[in-house]
Amino acid sequence: MSRRNIAVGIFIIAGVTLFGIGIFLVGNRHEAFSHYVLLYTEFADLDGITKGSKVQVAGMDAGQVTKIDVPQSPNGQFRVQMKVDDQLLGLVRNDSVVTVDTEGVVGDTFLTIHPGSPNAGVAQAHSVLQSKAPITLSDLLNHGLGVMNDADATMKQVGGKLNVALDGVNGAVGNANDLLVGLKEGRGTAGLLLRDDKMADQIRETMSSVQSTSSNLNQASVRVNSIVADVQERQLPQKLDETMSKINSASSQADATIGQVRQSLAQALGPDANGVTAAQNINETLSNINAATGNMAEDTEALKHNFFFKGFFNQRGYYTLASISPQEYRRSKLFSSARSPRAWLEATSLFQHGTHDSEELSPEGKRSIDAVVASFGDVIFKYPIVVEGYSDAPTPADATSWSYTRAQLVRVYLEARYPFAAKNVGVMPLSGTPPPGMEHNHWSGVCIMIAERK
Repeated sequence: MSRRNIAVGIFIIAGVTLFGIGIFLVGNRHEAFSHYVLLYTEFADLDGITKGSKVQVAGMDAGQVTKIDVPQSPNGQFRVQMKVDDQLLGLVRNDSVVTVDTEGVVGDTFLTIHPGSPNAGVAQAHSVLQSKAPITLSDLLNHGLGVMNDADATMKQVGGKLNVALDGVNGAVGNANDLLVGLKEGRGTAGLLLRDDKMADQIRETMSSVQSTSSNLNQASVRVNSIVADVQERQLPQKLDETMSKINSASSQADATIGQVRQSLAQALGPDANGVTAAQNINETLSNINAATGNMAEDTEALKHNFFFKGFFNQRGYYTLASISPQEYRRSKLFSSARSPRAWLEATSLFQHGTHDSEELSPEGKRSIDAVVASFGDVIFKYPIVVEGYSDAPTPADATSWSYTRAQLVRVYLEARYPFAAKNVGVMPLSGTPPPGMEHNHWSGVCIMIAERK
């Protein structure tokens, strides 16, 4: 009986211990022990952003949307509260811009915080970042309708000016013909002058000039008639009228379609039998879906890092550098192994000063990278590559920012010069501290590492 009680006690203690370890691992994956900073931004149109949407900084998962304040008037803006990991705060500057992006064409919508300039100050907690509104389909339709209206007005002005010019030419030809007929019949002052013998020679000279002028007018009339005939033969006025009719018809159909869409939306968004509008029902449904999806994602992430399922998900390839923090990277057996092939490049021989106090790869640095690729041989094209960035900047924020920028410069050069797939080349900003057990305890520059599985 005593042995049975001892066995039961050991089983209960083991179960409680495993339960505590599981709670700690789940909390660690959920980053319950991590530190976050609250940042804000404002949008006139959320374009699919909801509470729980992801927030990325320079393509790396950094947090999520925790709260959305609805404006009190149509002229107001939605105030979005974001929870951002303070480890990536060094990339977020006062001039950073927040945009709304999607994963592919029909993927999930998320917020992207673009890294600011190195000279700008680091964004403090509760800062309001600038935002860039997305372009909607309605804006494009309104712009196209304005272009069609401008084309309609221009064609009408051209037609009116052409008619005025033709009327003026016909009037000039008619007046010239009337003048010649009156001179031949002897009417008016010109007719009296023709009867005076003394003025005959002068009148003859004048008539010669008039005849020459009449000939020129006749030639002009012939040219005008030719132009009018060509215009009528080509049926330009009819084609212009048909084109304008088609444009007006298309505009009318577009207005009718928009009216039907508005009517359908008004009917669909109207209140139900309980007085609750469709928008309120949709918002409540989406909130429930987001909550369920978030719980499912959290459970899946917990399974990935659970003691019993970690090996399975690791072989499936569910880990990406975007979801690994620098601290986790240094603890990873895959990335911090001293047996993995590595090439250490110093910043003094790799970079040079560029514009606006920024760094860029020097010609000597590019030759150094080419030499590293040649020394690795074909093995560099078989396994994933990680470009570790290091900086000895005095402040932690500047060290993180400069180490990320240095790693990105080397990554862009490798992808542009060699046949690497973008998914097989990653970057990891490690400030100035390499993983433990390396040949260097402190570094400033980059390290190209091949993640070769042993």
